[in-house]
Amino acid sequence: MKDKRFETVFNQGVMEGYRIIVDRETGVNYLYVSNGSSGGLTVLLDSEGKPVITKK
Repeated sequence: MKDKRFETVFNQGVMEGYRIIVDRETGVNYLYVSNGSSGGLTVLLDSEGKPVITKK
């Protein structure tokens, strides 16, 4: 089976949740926040405003 492109590397909470998801192809980290039936996804940025990249 082909590897999944995205991997959840951090998960906190249930009804109000926070996840950090890594794109395995690009290394870009995303922050996903959920609250009940709504949620949002954004690129996780470092202190300089650049995308956080996880090295392979």
